[in-house]
Amino acid sequence: MTAARLIGTVCGVGYLRPAPGTWGSLAALPLAWGLHTLGGFPLLVIATVAVFVAGLWATKVMTAGQDDHDPSEIVIDEVAGQFIALWAISYPSWAHGIDITALWPGWIAGFLLFRLFDITKPGPVGWADRKGDAMGVMLDDVIAGVFAGIGILILAVISHGVLGL
Repeated sequence: MTAARLIGTVCGVGYLRPAPGTWGSLAALPLAWGLHTLGGFPLLVIATVAVFVAGLWATKVMTAGQDDHDPSEIVIDEVAGQFIALWAISYPSWAHGIDITALWPGWIAGFLLFRLFDITKPGPVGWADRKGDAMGVMLDDVIAGVFAGIGILILAVISHGVLGL
């Protein structure tokens, strides 16, 4: 397997069926936990940027000369987007010395919201997806990740601020 294919499919996770994007998002969860545990929020941010850049390259290589600009086996974009969604729990955990596993509702919300926005492609997520190139493949998941992160923050405000839980 070539380096581009290893990166693009996240070591073959993209070949799992059904729903390879969901498998890619699930694979991102333990990776994010490990990165956060090793280096906190800063390492997760650095890794997200590295995943984005590597994913952009891998997607360009894997789709060169093909009609399909976003084959289902490419799931590195889901990893980048899922990492961004989890910034909403990584930063408060790191900044306030909270064990990130104690924020388990945020993990669940981040996963579900990211998948919702990635699948339904509202507004700018759909715009990026329609670009028809490697940047669009990566960017739609980045935007879905930002939306999911905002959703996590809104749910945290409701839960802790309004409901007082």
